[in-house]
Formats: sequence, structure tokens, C-alpha cells
Amino acid sequence: MANPCALIIEDEADIADLIRYHLEKAGYKALVALRGDEGLALALKEPPDVLVLDLMLPGMDGIEVCRQLRRDDRTAHIPILMVTAKGEESDVITGLELGADDYVVKPFSPKVLLARIRAVLRRKRMEAPQGTEPIKIRDLVIHPGRHEVLAGGKPLDLTFSELRILQLLASRPGWVFTRDQIVNAIHGETYPVTDRAVDVQIVGLRKKLGSRAHYIETVRGVGYRFRERG
Repeated sequence: MANPCALIIEDEADIADLIRYHLEKAGYKALVALRGDEGLALALKEPPDVLVLDLMLPGMDGIEVCRQLRRDDRTAHIPILMVTAKGEESDVITGLELGADDYVVKPFSPKVLLARIRAVLRRKRMEAPQGTEPIKIRDLVIHPGRHEVLAGGKPLDLTFSELRILQLLASRPGWVFTRDQIVNAIHGETYPVTDRAVDVQIVGLRKKLGSRAHYIETVRGVGYRFRERG
């Protein structure tokens, strides 16, 4: 089996070289881009097995790189580990909502970074495969690979987490999912999200569904389900 390929998108050359050195030492093939737009083009041309993505980048910031990668079928499921010097919760939350798998804050230990990379790759391998075929239910069309949901033929602007929640619920209409099951299915068992965060995401999803908000039903004391009929 070929060595896994990691793409590092980091504008500080010394940090990029440090990450590349430790990845190559650990047996990875490592590619580097110093600009966001260049990194995006490289990822689309030669999709890596894992992406190490800085948030503050010239050309295109890491948030936009993440957004565009998640919208493209070729790169939608690549594990993304964000690197940020800001340490601001809002940046981390935005990146995770767009579909990043984990994050580290500068300065970081190369050993910690490697452990996080191995963890996201291991989680991806262990995840139950989720279909990329569109789910068509009532007047909704959910296309996971394109990160696209159409309601009555019109696109809905959903975050990565909102789309995955809708995909999960709609994949088994009438089936009740607990909050823990929702978090585990979307982010993995070690993801630090509270039950309250799931409720907030459901509120946001219902708001975007508008007149279709009733499709998602609360099962008091248990969780949520996609209404089977009615």
C-alpha cells in the first residue's frame, strides 16, 4: 500500500517545512502550498489523503478553502485538520461547521500534530460508509457529495453539520436518533460537542427549512427523527 499523502497549506515556510519534515519522517508523502488559492488548486488536481490547513492564508483564507473543498465531489471527504494561531473559538467553530475534522492551535508539538493526523485518518477508515447518492424524500433532494440540498428545486444554504444531520435523519425516516448518536455519526465519538449544541444545530436547520421545519420531529426525552409522513 502506498504511503498516505498529506497536503500542507501553510504560509509560514519554516512551519510548513517543520510539518513536512515530521510527516515524511513518519512515512507520509508531504506536499506544501504557501497560499490558500494554490493549495486549493493542488488539492483539486491531486486529492491528498489528509489536509493540514492553516486558517490565516494569503490568496484565500483557510475557511474559504475548507468551504470549497467540501463542495467538490473529489475532495468532499478528505480529512481536514485546521491549524490556527488565533485560538479564537469563533474561528474554530466556523471551520468545524464547514466540515473540518479537528484543529490544533499554534504553537503545537509535532508529535501532537502527528497524533491528531493519525486519529482523523483512523476515524475516517472506521466510519460506516455513507452513501454519496442523492436522497430524494418528499420535495427535498439531499446530495452529500456536492454538499447541496434542494427544497422544492431551490438550494438551501446549510453548514456541513446541518447537511450531515439532515442526511442522517432523512436516510431512515421514522427512526429516532439520540443526540449522542447524531454527534457520533457526524463527528466521531471523541468530538467535544454537548447535547445543547445539537439542539442549536437543529434549531438552525429548521429555520432554514422554513415551511418544511416540521419534517424534523422532536421526540421528547430521546432525540430527533425525520417525520415519516404527514
